[in-house]
Amino acid sequence: MQRKLLVICSLLVLVILNYAIFKKEQTIAHGETLLLELAPVDPRSLLQGDYMALDYAIARKASTKELSAHHRRGFIVIKGDNNNVAQFVRFYEGKPLEAEEKLLRFHHKYNRVRIVPHSFFFQEGHAKYYENAKYGVYRFDNSGNRVLVGLAGDDRQMIEPSLDRPKIE
Repeated sequence: MQRKLLVICSLLVLVILNYAIFKKEQTIAHGETLLLELAPVDPRSLLQGDYMALDYAIARKASTKELSAHHRRGFIVIKGDNNNVAQFVRFYEGKPLEAEEKLLRFHHKYNRVRIVPHSFFFQEGHAKYYENAKYGVYRFDNSGNRVLVGLAGDDRQMIEPSLDRPKIE
C-alpha cells in the first residue's frame, strides 16, 4: 500500500512539473515580446557560475510614494512604447486593463520596488557578450505569465553569443 502511494505521489509530482514546463514553453513559443530596460551589475558566483544581477529601470520609475503601507506585493501596469520597451503606467488596483497593457508582479522591499528575476545566468566565459546589455527580453502570455528569454543590446536585438569554439588540437 505504501509503495502504491509513493508511486502515485511521484507520478503526480511529475505531471505537475511537466505541465509547468509545458506552460513556460508555450509562453516562450507564442508569447508577446516586451523589453524591460535594465540597470545591470555584473557579479560572479563561484557556486552558480557566471550571471548578471538585474535591476530594472521601470522599478525606479514606479514611485514608492504611491504605495500604501499594506502593499508589500502586487502588480504594476506596464505598456510597450513605439520601440516595444515597457513603460510604467500605474500600480494595479483591480480595474480592467486597457488594450496592450500587461501586469508585472513586484514586491516592495527596503523602500524599493523590486521586480523578479533578479539575475540572468549564462554560460561561463560569455560575460563579454552580455556586459553591455540594456534590455531584458520577456515573453508574456495572455494570462500575464512571463518568461525572461534573453538580454538585448542598445539596438533592441537579442544578444546571441558566438558559437565559435576554440579548436582542440
